[in-house]
Amino acid sequence: MKFGMRPPSLKRSISARTTGRLKREVKSAIIPGYGKKGMGWIKNPKKALYNKVYHKTTFSIFDLFKLFK
Repeated sequence: MKFGMRPPSLKRSISARTTGRLKREVKSAIIPGYGKKGMGWIKNPKKALYNKVYHKTTFSIFDLFKLFK
């Protein structure tokens, strides 16, 4: 498990900001439970637990800028 700063990824950052609303609407219409809170625990509990711990023990470089605002 990683502790400390997460390495920044420009590719993932751009992808997260450009995923369209239409794509999310289509997925939520087709896949029951898509985008609903807590669905990760039902679908893959091991991965959900890992992600929860990972996001509590690491921080982004952008979080450092938020501290100094």
